[in-house]
Amino acid sequence: MPESRKTACWISSARYSQPLDAASSRKWQLMTDLNDYEIRVIGFAASPRPRCFQQHVHFYLLPLLPTSLLRYLTVFGFGQLLLILLALRYNCEIIVAQSPFEGAMGAAAKLFVRLLGRRPKLIIENHNNFEEDVFLQRSIPLKSLYRAVMLALARFAFGRADAVRVISSSTAKRARHYAPNSPQARFMTFSDTDVFRRTERRIPVNQAEDIVYAGLLIPRKGVHHLLSAFAQLEQPRARLHLVGGAENADYAKQLRRQAAELDIGDRVSFVGAVSQAELARYFGAARAMALPSLSEGLGRVVVEAMLLGTPVIGSRVGGIPDLIIDGENGYLVEAGNEAELTAALRQVYEADVATMGERARAFAEDFFSPEKYVEGYRKLFELALGESNDPEIERDSA
Repeated sequence: MPESRKTACWISSARYSQPLDAASSRKWQLMTDLNDYEIRVIGFAASPRPRCFQQHVHFYLLPLLPTSLLRYLTVFGFGQLLLILLALRYNCEIIVAQSPFEGAMGAAAKLFVRLLGRRPKLIIENHNNFEEDVFLQRSIPLKSLYRAVMLALARFAFGRADAVRVISSSTAKRARHYAPNSPQARFMTFSDTDVFRRTERRIPVNQAEDIVYAGLLIPRKGVHHLLSAFAQLEQPRARLHLVGGAENADYAKQLRRQAAELDIGDRVSFVGAVSQAELARYFGAARAMALPSLSEGLGRVVVEAMLLGTPVIGSRVGGIPDLIIDGENGYLVEAGNEAELTAALRQVYEADVATMGERARAFAEDFFSPEKYVEGYRKLFELALGESNDPEIERDSA
């Protein structure tokens, strides 16, 4: 590694395969455009076998153990130790923690290596409502204790952050509460939007009849409200495609039972997880995409759907209102309000969706690009290192 290059170490609970999947490969390939930096990434392997390899950047992957408790112990134990070793071995100038909880490990590593003369800068990323989202995804035992520990870790992390990355106005506000004096950079989570830009629609949006939901099948996404609203829709030829992995198996089973009880089982397809290219094909045959979340950091699938000229119905929560202009490129509804969601679904069959789709595409193309994502990190690193004259970067797209 040339002496002039700095080292940036990432730590997160993200899972990576070897070789990387197409979207991850594209992301880290683009990040090599930060050619002043050597990048090293700590995460989880896609299997119980730990891995260490280089593909665009260096990966150090912890074993993916079968329960969340074991994974927590692994990342807070071995992940913490590995981060310290990398910070010392490569004189890491920047530590990037991809949530406030990994941020606690980053903060501890920062304090420890300072005792040995190193001076890394710590970046904390805030992608969601970390105070509540985990409780909206699954049942948590000892909820009060879990919350107290979680918030203590977040406060410890934010209190030692040199810069913060946020993805929406709502995550910016939340991070500002915990780190009022840390500079912020704001840009969306990565999407290989080139896939969506170069995909052509299979059905013109004003001729399409189907609705698509894209996201994990977890309670926080409000899919049960979407099923109830779809059952009220007077469009017998319309189908609802639920595209996304069943991360919460009990919830996925509940959704299947609900569809059967509502007598729409033959009009609802549980597609499962798909590639970006396949997701683009679903968007390109849909009249609208629906994201009825109860909480959402931003909702990058909104941008991805819009790039196909597909209007989006989304909840008025988190960062979704940053993306949807009600009545212009989609519709906003109150989270959990099935009557409003039903009305919005009906509207997309009555409105000039071709014009809405054009507006949606124009907005999305301006909002995000992979190149803007990399430039966002460049500016973020400058903020952390004190090399930027701009005390705060509050841009919607980069």
